[in-house]
Amino acid sequence: MLPVIALIGRPNVGKSTLFNKLTRSREALVADYPGLTRDRNYGFGKLGPIPYLVIDTGGVAGGEEGIEEAMVEQTIIALQEADAAIIMVDGRSGLTAADQHVADLARRHAKKTWLAVNKAEGLDSAIANSEFHALGLGNPIAVSAAHGDRIGALMDDILSSFTLKEELEVVDEKWDQELIDELDNEGIENLHEKGDEDRNLKIAVIGRPNVGKSTLINRLLGEDRLVVFDKPGTTRDSVSVPFERNNRKYILIDTAGIRRKARVHEAIEKFSIIKALQAIERAEVVISVLDAHVGVTEQDVSLLGLVMERGRALIVVMNKWDGLQSEARKKVRDDLERRLPFLDFAERITISALYGTAVGDLLPAVERAYAAAMRGMSTTELTRELKSAIMAHPTPLVRGRRVKLRYAHQGGRNPPVIVIHGNQTERLPDSYRRYLINRFRKVFKLTGTPVRLSFKKGKNPYAGRRNTLTPRQERKRKRLIKRDKK
Repeated sequence: MLPVIALIGRPNVGKSTLFNKLTRSREALVADYPGLTRDRNYGFGKLGPIPYLVIDTGGVAGGEEGIEEAMVEQTIIALQEADAAIIMVDGRSGLTAADQHVADLARRHAKKTWLAVNKAEGLDSAIANSEFHALGLGNPIAVSAAHGDRIGALMDDILSSFTLKEELEVVDEKWDQELIDELDNEGIENLHEKGDEDRNLKIAVIGRPNVGKSTLINRLLGEDRLVVFDKPGTTRDSVSVPFERNNRKYILIDTAGIRRKARVHEAIEKFSIIKALQAIERAEVVISVLDAHVGVTEQDVSLLGLVMERGRALIVVMNKWDGLQSEARKKVRDDLERRLPFLDFAERITISALYGTAVGDLLPAVERAYAAAMRGMSTTELTRELKSAIMAHPTPLVRGRRVKLRYAHQGGRNPPVIVIHGNQTERLPDSYRRYLINRFRKVFKLTGTPVRLSFKKGKNPYAGRRNTLTPRQERKRKRLIKRDKK
């Protein structure tokens, strides 16, 4: 399972800036204004020796009332979910009473702690750290989240105590570029297909509370295997259930993650996003369950966006379809098209997990999505289709020069990665990239999985040359320049 790291501290110490740096994104709002972050924000860490999950939290100042008190509860939940916590303080403002309050929370609820003195760019590390030894949280580490100073060293120190408990059985989409250059298509194909017939296909079932995830898994298994616990103060871990159907081995990962917190002021919190993120990371195919009576919510869109980011094959299931009138069904379908346009590649199936309606269509859809994610495409076929796409719709002109795309080859699977070589590839507009993705998806039948394009630009053979003219041509050039000046 991926380690989980929580970022906590008083308001405006740079937690969201560090979150964006670790996830290499701009998902967290950043401004020179305290209290901007209120809810917990989750993301996949991309800076460090191993993958991990990051939780951004709101600022804790002490003596909170109203919404600030709820923000403290959110911070406590994040500390309880996390394997380690980074307590952030402001090196320019110095030690405050709010920092003492945050340190007390960390001592009570965190498993492991690291103290990061932020905004230390341009400051002597020993001087910036000196007064924060009083917090009693170990040796402070001076960093700069905005500039990235010593962030890598901090993450190396934190992650050195964690090891991944489970090796990924499928090669991830992040291929080393040199490996792509060295391996031909046959080598990549052999690497992925080795032992694939004997392995278990892992399927994660994700969704909001009470959408019918456990009911769906029980229906697939044909027995009441899973029970949803609804007990105050209890968090249920993800449950992996192996089973076999038609001589094919599967592992279903349930991600109900139900919890109740007696002091949470937002009604009842039932959904632990950490469990879903870990299940997405472990799975090869994801079944996202939505409630037809509720429709597509913001939480659904956010969770599906994370599935898309991780490149997992996806099936979108609309549960509780029974009992809906025709007008309500049309509204739900329109809602799917309007709110999930980025998931046009995924199959959408309407079912009733309670009565078993259309549940039999899920496993065939899972197999189709997995086959598409692991499909092999030869360099010859990809290059031929690339040229056909360019013939049908030529690449655009950029600064008077047309973008040239020369050839393509496969760079990875799950999701399929297509590497395209050419000139001025960085100037290719997003609309043309989407056109190529749709073209490749249609021709190679890649329904059910996202497709990623990786562009490589050729080297300029004249780069670094000071003068490519002969001496006679150079003299003629100078004469023409003098004539133009006259």
